[in-house]
Amino acid sequence: MHMTDAMLSPAVGGIMMIASTRAVGHSVKKLTGDHLDEKKIPLMGVMGAFIFAGQMVNFTIPGTGSSGHIGGGILLAALLGPFPALLTLSVVLLIQCLFFADGGLLAYGCNVFNIGICSCLLAYQFFYKPIIRRGMNKRNITAAAVVSVVLGLQMGAFCVVMEVVASGVTELPFGAFALLMQPIHLAIGIIEGLVTAAVLCYVHGVHPEILDGSVGNSDLNTGITMKKVVPAFLVMTVLAGAVMSQFASVLPDGLEWSVETVAGTVELEREGTAYDVMGEAVDALAIMPGYTFSDEDGGSGRSTALAGIVGSAITIVLAGGIGFMIHATRKKTHTG
Repeated sequence: MHMTDAMLSPAVGGIMMIASTRAVGHSVKKLTGDHLDEKKIPLMGVMGAFIFAGQMVNFTIPGTGSSGHIGGGILLAALLGPFPALLTLSVVLLIQCLFFADGGLLAYGCNVFNIGICSCLLAYQFFYKPIIRRGMNKRNITAAAVVSVVLGLQMGAFCVVMEVVASGVTELPFGAFALLMQPIHLAIGIIEGLVTAAVLCYVHGVHPEILDGSVGNSDLNTGITMKKVVPAFLVMTVLAGAVMSQFASVLPDGLEWSVETVAGTVELEREGTAYDVMGEAVDALAIMPGYTFSDEDGGSGRSTALAGIVGSAITIVLAGGIGFMIHATRKKTHTG
């Protein structure tokens, strides 16, 4: 559900950038002033890398000619808490945009809002937590994961439609676009919800304190370590980014499929200074546009695997580094 710059007007892109920046800034403020559990800092980096790699693995939606991939917002929020989750997912989306030209720079604020805020803050708070508070067991974990992922994606998909309509993109009229976006993301949400539930049930079986701490916004006990969880997610990150990504569906994802079905093409055309400046900035920074080498005509298994490893490594450093800096700032403020 990564929007491109051509789907937005500069005004809508700018407004959504301000809105998302304020939400991310509020998250940093909450974590700096409240608390960020030191034990979860490595998990921010590793889980960010896992989501980066997982988003490279598109799965086919039978009977549609479309595909989907995980968004990861609810999974991150359930393990880290909503504010660290939004920061981590914002880092993932920024790395995808700047280094892999996946989603436009003008559209970055929209992508953070649609993929991150709708899931990490809204769906987690209003759907996941009320269900999970009935009891931390596999049945409730599964129900909470599926319901919150589905509704978070529905909110995000509808936001995409409204942002496009507000931008005056005549190729994508509200009725036709919404009638495709909502059902296809319902199907994607059900699959992602089940994947999220499976991962959370695994973590609950190994370290139930992680899920309990996120819901209760409490620190983990001193004796709790991440020795089982962090290595497991590192292995799954490598498998997803370097191996499974090579077998990902080549069908267009839900957003691309909806755009192509309504407009007849995925490549919408827009002209203007804002589009030129944003496009040139991404072109200058992208090390592997489209998750492939710039001199390749299309992707290959070798380049896709490398993109998965490189992107995951960058995510670990940036997401984990941001968590460490927030923790250090809070510690310095409270001791000073």
